[in-house]
Amino acid sequence: MEDETINITQIIIHTINNIFSNIFSSVDNNLYSILDNVTFIDTNILNSSYFKNIFGTSSTNGILLIANSLIIGFILYYCIKLLLANFTLTNFNTPYNFIFKLIFLTICMNSSLFICEKILFFNFSISSAITTLGEDLFNTSITFSNLISKLNSIIYIEENNLNIFTIDGLLKSIISISFINLTFSYSIRFIMVKVFILISPFAILSLSLPSSSSFFKSWIQCFLSLLFIQILVSIILLIIFSFNFDTNNIFTKFLMCGAIFTLIRANSYIKEFMGGVSIDFSSNITSIRNFFK
Repeated sequence: MEDETINITQIIIHTINNIFSNIFSSVDNNLYSILDNVTFIDTNILNSSYFKNIFGTSSTNGILLIANSLIIGFILYYCIKLLLANFTLTNFNTPYNFIFKLIFLTICMNSSLFICEKILFFNFSISSAITTLGEDLFNTSITFSNLISKLNSIIYIEENNLNIFTIDGLLKSIISISFINLTFSYSIRFIMVKVFILISPFAILSLSLPSSSSFFKSWIQCFLSLLFIQILVSIILLIIFSFNFDTNNIFTKFLMCGAIFTLIRANSYIKEFMGGVSIDFSSNITSIRNFFK
C-alpha cells in the first residue's frame, strides 16, 4: 500500500514537471523573439501602409483631415474669446500673434509624422548605442533571445529533468512568468506608441491656445516616457550581461531574477521620474477585475 502511494506521488510529480517543462519549452521557443521586436521600437513602426492611411498621406485624408478641420474651430473659439476680452477689458493674445502661431503650428501639425519619426530614430539610436557597447564589451548580442539562452544555461538543466520543486525549477518558473508579463506589457507599449503618434496632430494644434496647451504637455510627457523605457531596458540588459553566468553560484541566479523584476518595473520607474501612462500588465488586469466587481 505504501509503495503504491509512493508510485502515485512520483507519477503526479512527474506529470506536473512534464507539463511545466512543455510550457517553458514553448515559451522559450516562441516568446523571446517577439519580446525583442515589441521592446526595441524603431522607425519601421511607421512603415505599415494601413497605419499611414489612417494617419493620412496628405492634409485631405485620414487623421490629418480631421486635425486640419479643427483649425476652423480654433479660429472661431479665438474670435469669441477676443470679442469677450474686449468687452471685459482683459488681456488676450493679439490677432497677429495668434495667426502667426497658428500658421507655424499648422505646418508642424501636417509634418507631425515626420517629427515623430525623428524622435523614434533618436530614441532607437541611443538604445542601439547602448546595446552595441555591450556587444563590444561582452562579445555577445544584447537581446532577450540571447539572454534566455544564457539563463537556461545556468537554471534550466535538461528538458526532461526539470524539477519544479527545486530552487532551479522555482527560479525557472518565476523567470518564465515574468517574461510573459514583460511581453504583454511591452506589447501594450507598442500599441500605445502608435496611438500617441496618431493623436500627435491634435496635440501640436492644441498649442495654438493657452487653454488647450496642457493637452500637448500631457501628450509629450506620455509619449517620451513610453520611448525612454527602451533606453532604460537597454541599460538594464547591459548590466545583466555583465553578470557572471555561473551554474554553481546561487547568488547570481537570484540577481538574474532581481534584474528581470527590474525590467518589469521599468515603466514604473520612468513614470515616477517623469510621469506618463502605465503599461504594467498585472496592474491593468487588476484594474479590469476591480471594474467588473
